[in-house]
Amino acid sequence: MNQELIAACGLELYQAMQTRRALRPLTERYADISIDDAYHISLAFLQHRLDAGERVVGKKIGLTSKAVQNMLKVDQPDFGFLTDKMVFNQGQDVPVSEMLMQPRAEGEVAFILKKDLLGPGVTAADVLAATEAVMPCFEIVDSRIENWQIKIQDTVADNASCGVLLLGDTAVSPRKVDLATCGMVVEKNGSVISTGAGAAALGSPVNCVAWLANTLGRFGISLKAGEIILSGALVPLESVQAGDVMSVSVGGIGSASVRFT
Repeated sequence: MNQELIAACGLELYQAMQTRRALRPLTERYADISIDDAYHISLAFLQHRLDAGERVVGKKIGLTSKAVQNMLKVDQPDFGFLTDKMVFNQGQDVPVSEMLMQPRAEGEVAFILKKDLLGPGVTAADVLAATEAVMPCFEIVDSRIENWQIKIQDTVADNASCGVLLLGDTAVSPRKVDLATCGMVVEKNGSVISTGAGAAALGSPVNCVAWLANTLGRFGISLKAGEIILSGALVPLESVQAGDVMSVSVGGIGSASVRFT
């Protein structure tokens, strides 16, 4: 794809987010779109957010679990950027009816970095050494693509289908929990809807962060000290709407809860 078309797609996605009107899949309209093209579209999309006053506060990896890959019919992880406008904290309601179009929530482990990570060559040990703390969180994903009819290029271009996120109010050292075996329980409206474990995400959330650092490193982009890094879902996505209440508990880390409005 040429630069003019990449810029046009980035603007189209930004306008879709602003107006909450979904688009036909990019992969239907541009048969030759590559993952690298999609990444550059996502940067163009992000730039519009930055021009509007938002700032990058972290990055995310998505589609790490087989359950989510199978649900969305994709076969590899993706990645995107987090801005300050996306972040909610424990105790805050999340206004999905005002901000999002097709929201789906997933329980995750968030990493808070104390050192930069720049790939290639980042290992799981490097991730642990660079992490200040891990926290329970919800990512509420959203697609600017009609009916979630996405291929990997669509979701990469769409900033990895980022919507918003909510951080819990507990933070622990990653050395105090076995992130590969930690269990996760997700409840919706008082009923348990899913369970998972750290190994569901590329064997461990730590491996996910290493993958992200190495993948972004190909483009000269680092994970930076102080950033929030979302390591991917350990459970299937769950559609949500105003009025729903969800909680997630992660063994050895803590819990987070959210009310959607």
